[in-house]
Amino acid sequence: MCGRYTVITPASGLAKRFSAQAAASPAPNFNAAPSQALPIITNTAPGQIQLVNWGLVPSWSRDPAGGPKPINARAETLAEKPSFRQLLARKRCLVLADSFYEWQATERGKIPHRILLKSEEPFAFAGLWDEWVDKATGELHPTFTIVTTEPNELMAKLHNRMPVILPGPDAERAWLADDLGPSQHQQLLIPCDASLIREYVITTRVNSPANNDAEVLAAA
Repeated sequence: MCGRYTVITPASGLAKRFSAQAAASPAPNFNAAPSQALPIITNTAPGQIQLVNWGLVPSWSRDPAGGPKPINARAETLAEKPSFRQLLARKRCLVLADSFYEWQATERGKIPHRILLKSEEPFAFAGLWDEWVDKATGELHPTFTIVTTEPNELMAKLHNRMPVILPGPDAERAWLADDLGPSQHQQLLIPCDASLIREYVITTRVNSPANNDAEVLAAA
């Protein structure tokens, strides 16, 4: 799964890396958590970085406030679930990040790890998005979820799932491309090459989203 990550690259750096305009310049987020507004790029606006709430609310939801808001979607079953199948075909996004966290279950309890590219560059998770309409105001509220897959060799030591990290600009453009079919998009939803990433143990400060500063990144 992916339940916490970082976006500490400045907005200008994200704009340059993803060839997109940044709509805002949010503060660095060392502990991005569900429900927060976080930067994504959608297939319908590939040249724009938008701040969108993490936790998917489908357009057909009868209870946007109290219903489930999945933060992850399993790559292997996207085509089996009607809501995700439609989004795979019509509403894909890049979720911009520069590292993520995972908790390893051990006899001593859950140990948090930080995972990032060896290059320490920003990257994109494969994501799905949708938007629901506030019937009282007519306002559109977009939301997103992160696609997960089986772990690579490095991540398998920590957890049985990992987020889909798209391996560079070509894969990112392909994920957003509307002229590709769902089967071609599905082929992108695989574990990234383990040789491209590294991980290290961090302190349990990360356990609370209230701790959102550079100290969260410190090795334990």
